[in-house]
Amino acid sequence: MKKIVPLILLLSFWTSDAYAAEDEQQKLLRDSVLVMEEIMNAPDQEVPANLISQAKAIIIFPTMVKGGFFIGGRYGNGVATVRSKATGRFGPPGFITQSGISFGFQFGAEAVDLILLVMTQRGLEGLLKSKLTLGGDVAVSAGPIGRHAEAAADMRMQGEIYSYSRSKGAFAGISLKGTLIEENEDANHIYYGQVSIRDILMNGKVKKLPQSAKRFIKGINLITRAKRKGAKK
Repeated sequence: MKKIVPLILLLSFWTSDAYAAEDEQQKLLRDSVLVMEEIMNAPDQEVPANLISQAKAIIIFPTMVKGGFFIGGRYGNGVATVRSKATGRFGPPGFITQSGISFGFQFGAEAVDLILLVMTQRGLEGLLKSKLTLGGDVAVSAGPIGRHAEAAADMRMQGEIYSYSRSKGAFAGISLKGTLIEENEDANHIYYGQVSIRDILMNGKVKKLPQSAKRFIKGINLITRAKRKGAKK
């Protein structure tokens, strides 16, 4: 049986004092952990544990807004975290944004929780650049889910980035191709100081992490570790 991380355990990482003092970045980190926990444990959106174990990085956009009528737009703030080669654990979060325009049959508006699993070194290097275009710089495809998700993943799918989403509204005919992911320099500088996203995610230049970053790291690793352990049972 799949081991589910109790939501109350994750919520405990954010104390009443943290709620009172939280700013935009702290809220984004908290929401990202909660979205990750909910999507990872959704019965109809089973994410293969072996994809999680192989992912080089995870990108989370909680409540990304999409909408349009034949010409659609999307925008959202998110976070990225990279797995350490030395420890296998996901590290400090870097703040990013995403935006894009899509054409074709589409209507309505929706808020979407989005998770991207970065599977290749090329995808990781793209993330560390100032700008990354999905479907242009790197390939993106819908991640395998459901009853045959593990079998599909075991076939060594060649995707560079896999996407998983949870919709809260009505939308049709939408694609992530053409989505632009960029470093949110303002958010990173406010939160960490004058460091680049590569310094945050890869170079270990942030010596003193804010408490909300420590809670994020603990939460993400707890969720992904529980997912892998659950798959082995």
